[in-house]
Amino acid sequence: MGTVSVAMSPAYKPRALNRKRVPGMSKQDDVSTEPAARRREKRQPHSHHTRNPLLSAVLAQLLGALAAGGLALAFFPPSFVQPLAIAALQGSCALVAAWRLRARAWWLPIHLVFMPLVVLARGMDLPSWLWASGFLLLLLIFWRTDTSQVPLYLTNRKSRYAVLSVLPATPCRVIDLGCGDGALLRHLARSRPDCTFVGFEHAPLTWAWARLSTHGLANVDIRRGDFWTHPLAGYDLVYAFLSPAPMARLWAKARAEMSPGARLVSNSFVVPEQAPLAVVDVDDKRRTRLNIYIGASLPG
Repeated sequence: MGTVSVAMSPAYKPRALNRKRVPGMSKQDDVSTEPAARRREKRQPHSHHTRNPLLSAVLAQLLGALAAGGLALAFFPPSFVQPLAIAALQGSCALVAAWRLRARAWWLPIHLVFMPLVVLARGMDLPSWLWASGFLLLLLIFWRTDTSQVPLYLTNRKSRYAVLSVLPATPCRVIDLGCGDGALLRHLARSRPDCTFVGFEHAPLTWAWARLSTHGLANVDIRRGDFWTHPLAGYDLVYAFLSPAPMARLWAKARAEMSPGARLVSNSFVVPEQAPLAVVDVDDKRRTRLNIYIGASLPG
């Protein structure tokens, strides 16, 4: 299935950590001695993504519309000015605007095809209720991503094995801050029936899916709500796959509430100006990294 390697900062010297093996992985793990702070600078997202993504998307679309209108008036004959052609031009301009605004890479194709799809959909004469249903479905899945600045990120299969590998060897309590569809907690709960798992999710549809999919697992508790109001005391491991925007706030909450020796595991995103105590590199397509904070050591 791939490899997982652990990189340690100079101050992190756990016992019996070298050549750590993760269940389900086919190759022997490697331990890199390159400082974690230096390595994370090479591969971690930048802080400029912390602006409100919805407002940035609206701005990019407006700039694309202005640019497309200006280009059409200046360079194209009236015979060329057809709705779909103008929409395609607007999408291209919106893509450039989003790139200049430093939007995340996955926003770029959305900007490119958004207006052409709107024009095509209008030509299909779709009923109005279908538009309302589509909007409602997206709202139930993503909820208020514009205010939380946390998109729906799902922990992939290889990363689930990696998270399993950093659980304490003894029975423990684990919380997933933003558990999405609950796939990670299902995997952990079945692999570690001696542990207790709690997941928080604020989007109604993904919460319902996580709740239904974990039905029958006695050691899983899926809750809907705002995890910021839930105390982290009493948990041995706190897992988060959020975004760069809330990491400073999460770090402050963890430092104030987590029990001594408990571990904060952040998928992909680092705490600003705080080197992780250990880093688990997952050999998957997106080169996932689990950044581990606070914990005294990894299980040997």
